[in-house]
Amino acid sequence: MNTMSAAVASAATFVWLGMVLAISFLEAPLKFRAPGVTVPIGLGIGRLVFRALNLAEAALAGAVIIAVVVGGAPAVVTFLTVVVSLLLLDQLAVIRPRLNRRSDRVLAGEDLPRSRGHMYYVAAEVAKVVALFGLGISLLTV
Repeated sequence: MNTMSAAVASAATFVWLGMVLAISFLEAPLKFRAPGVTVPIGLGIGRLVFRALNLAEAALAGAVIIAVVVGGAPAVVTFLTVVVSLLLLDQLAVIRPRLNRRSDRVLAGEDLPRSRGHMYYVAAEVAKVVALFGLGISLLTV
């Protein structure tokens, strides 16, 4: 893989990883512990924050994909790029729309039990963090 493509892909990967760790595993759980934050307020904030995060993730994924394609990446880098991209696509196209429909109902005043969809999102985030870490390390060694 050429040096410039590896550097761009590596930088984008580690920025992406840092954003996911900061938002999904720090901000998201902590906001509900803040004084005065109700479930509807927390959901409203979460939707805004995750919409912004997902847009940033899509841009970073695009940068990584372009750098990997242009740079002639080795198979392991290509594989991990595909894995992390598919995890993001699953979150954006399958899991988040379901969570948004559910949060619409909660914001409309329905009293609903805990969502399993949220656990699917968390599982995908954990898998994505592992894949991003592996991708970043792989890019540093090419």
